Amino acid sequence: MSELPGGRINKVVRVGDTVRRRPPGRPDEAQALLNHFEHHGWTGAPRFLGVDDEGRQILSYVPGWVPLPRLTRQPADRLVAPPGVWSDESLAGIARLVREFHDLTAGTPFAEDEETRCHNDLTPNNTVFADTGNGTYRPVAFIDWDDSTPGPRIHDVADICWTYPSARFAPDRPEPRAMGRLMRLMCDAYGLADCSELITTILDRHDGTWRGIADLADAGHPGYQLLRELGAVESGRADHEWTTTHRAELERALRDG
Repeated sequence: MSELPGGRINKVVRVGDTVRRRPPGRPDEAQALLNHFEHHGWTGAPRFLGVDDEGRQILSYVPGWVPLPRLTRQPADRLVAPPGVWSDESLAGIARLVREFHDLTAGTPFAEDEETRCHNDLTPNNTVFADTGNGTYRPVAFIDWDDSTPGPRIHDVADICWTYPSARFAPDRPEPRAMGRLMRLMCDAYGLADCSELITTILDRHDGTWRGIADLADAGHPGYQLLRELGAVESGRADHEWTTTHRAELERALRDG
C-alpha cells in the first residue's frame, strides 16, 4: 500500500491495482455516475469497485502520470511534466474528453433540469496522462468526481480553458494573446460555437473558488485550511485580477482565433 501524492483534501492510497479513499459528501451520487460511465463503455473515469472493510471506496487505478497541484509542498522536481502533457494536442484532447462525458450525461437524471453533469474540479491534478507508446503523453481520464453536479456546459469549459493553459505557462503568467489562442483551441475542440460568455464565466469561477476555499477554511475544514495556508485564496484573487486586466485582449483572441 502506498499513499498517492496530491491529496490535500482527502487521503488517497493505492493498493495493488485499486485506489482507496474515504467517501465524499455525496458518495451515492459519485458512485452512480461512475457506474453510468462504465455502462456506456467510457474509459475516461475510474471504475467504482465497492467499499472495503474500512469503509473506503475502492476505485480502479488508472495508470499514468498525474500532475501535482500548483500549490504544493512537494519538491520542485516532482512538478516536471513528461513530454507532450501541455501540447496543443493534449489541450484539445482534454476538451474532447469533457465533451464526451457531457454528452453522456446530458438528458439523463444526472443532469436533472440542467444542460449536463459538470465535474466542477477539472484541473491538471485531477487528470491522468498516459504514454501513447512513443514517450509522448496524452490525457486519458479525469479523477475525483466528488464535486460533480448538474450544470451548464460552459462551467466545465471555462474551468479547462483556464487551468490547463495556465499550467502550460506556470510559474509565469502567459502573454494574453497566447492564452486566448489556447482558450479558443479548447473551445473549438469541445465544439463550443459561442465563446461570448467564456471570460465572464471564468471570472465567476475564479471568484467562487477563492471565496469557497476561504469560507470552508473559516468553518474549520482542515483540507481547506491547508489550501489557504498554501496561498490558494491569494492565488485565486490574483487570477481574477489578471483576467480582469487582460479581458479585452483575451476576448479579442477568442474572436480572432
